[in-house]
Amino acid sequence: MSVQIRTADSRHLPAILDIINEAILHTTAIYDYARRSEAEHLKWYQEKKNEGFPLLVAERDNEIVGFATYHTFKPKIGYRFTAEHSVYVRPSCHGQGIGTALLARIIESAKENGLHSLVGYVDAENAGSLHFHKKLGFEEVGRLREVGYKFDQWLDVCLMQRFL
Repeated sequence: MSVQIRTADSRHLPAILDIINEAILHTTAIYDYARRSEAEHLKWYQEKKNEGFPLLVAERDNEIVGFATYHTFKPKIGYRFTAEHSVYVRPSCHGQGIGTALLARIIESAKENGLHSLVGYVDAENAGSLHFHKKLGFEEVGRLREVGYKFDQWLDVCLMQRFL
């Protein structure tokens, strides 16, 4: 049951969409409320390809169990050496090293592409994600209080950063 990390292509889009929609509907890992449509998802994928950002999938036993990517941190030129990353793993696969493998490859890609730092916004109540990031060399560099709202509650966000 080894996990293979590879570059995603269009055949992986349904599985990635399933994973992201699970997170949207049931977690505070992402502050969207409504399921992402296939058209929105395809546009997101095309933007990744057009802008040259990595999109990786984790595959185990012919099933996509997670994905990771990064994108522009802020659109101004002065921010071009920093990117914001995302890692999502199917809930049934949490704690199995899949997220670690994905984020490690994203870190390597960011280094290869000349980035200086990666940042992630993590829900402050998500102890597992905060621990996961710290384990991979990220540190909490800020906390934004009550900037998110989901599931009828205000949410704090921790800004996690790793220098490359």
